[in-house]
Amino acid sequence: MDASLLAFDRHRSRLQAIAYRMLGSVAEAEEVVQDAWLRWHEAPRASFDSAEAWLVTVTTRLAIDRLRLAKNEREEYFGLWLPEPMLSDEPTPEEATERADEVSIAFLALLERLTPDARAAFVLRELFDLEHDEVARCIGKTEAASRQLVSRAKTQLREGKQRQSVSPQVHRRLLDRFAEALTRGDTATLQALLAEDAELIGDGGGKVSSFGRPLINAWRLVKLFVAAVRRTAGLQRLEPALINGEWALLRIVGDRLHSVESIETDGQRVTRMLVQRNPDKLRRIASKLGLRTVDVTNAEAAPSGE
Repeated sequence: MDASLLAFDRHRSRLQAIAYRMLGSVAEAEEVVQDAWLRWHEAPRASFDSAEAWLVTVTTRLAIDRLRLAKNEREEYFGLWLPEPMLSDEPTPEEATERADEVSIAFLALLERLTPDARAAFVLRELFDLEHDEVARCIGKTEAASRQLVSRAKTQLREGKQRQSVSPQVHRRLLDRFAEALTRGDTATLQALLAEDAELIGDGGGKVSSFGRPLINAWRLVKLFVAAVRRTAGLQRLEPALINGEWALLRIVGDRLHSVESIETDGQRVTRMLVQRNPDKLRRIASKLGLRTVDVTNAEAAPSGE
C-alpha cells in the first residue's frame, strides 16, 4: 500500500462519519469519501500542511454540494423521507448515550431542518469539536459567519420535536415490552405503552406503500399494528438490533426484512416511531443479516408500520 493511501486510510472512518451525518445516507456518504480520495490522490502534497484538515475540508464541501442536490431531490421524494439506518456495534455504556445523541435516526431526521451550510457548521462544531476558525475554513465562510450558522442551527433544532434523554437500559426494556405485546397482538398493553399522541412516521420511498404524512393517535397505531400481526399469521418476527447507536426493532417476515423501526420514548411510553420501509435503504442491513428485502414488483399493499 503506497504512502498516500495509508495517509488517507488513517482518516477514512472520520470522513465517512462526517459525510453520513451530513447526508443521512450511507451510500451517498461513501460516494463523497470516494470523491475525496480521488482529489487527495491527485493533489500535490506541498499544497497543504495538514492531511486531516485538507481531507475534512474537501469532504465537507463535497457533502455540502451533495446535500444541496439531495434537498432538491427530497422535496420531490414520494412520501416522507427518513435517513438510511445503519447496524451498530455493541457500545460501551459510556459510548451508548453519546453515540445515540449524535447519530440516532431521530437526530439525523431533525438535522434535515438545517440548510447545508448550517448543517455542516453544526456537525463539525458540535459533533466533531472543531474550533470555529477550523469550521469556517472547512465551509468557506468567515469565523463570524460560522459562529452565526452554529447558533442559528442550535435554535432551529431546539424548535424541533425534542426527544427526552433516557438510559439505553430503559430504552431497551420498553422496546422489549413493546415487541412482546406486538407479537401477541395485545391491544391493551400496546395502548398502555403508547403515549396518547404517539406519532408514526414511515418512509416507503414510493417502492412500498406508506403514509404520506405522520400518523398520530395511540389507538390508530394499535389497530394498525394488530392488523399486521393478524395478516402475517405467525410468519412475522421482531428482533432487537442496535441501529445508529440505539436499540430498535427489525421486522422480518419469512426471509425478508420488511422494516427497521426506531422508537422515541419519555422513559415510560413510546412517543414516536420512525419506520424505515424503503427497500433501497434496507438492503445494506438485510445483506449483512443474510436476508432479502421486500420484492417491490410484488410488494404488499400494507401501509408503513404494518
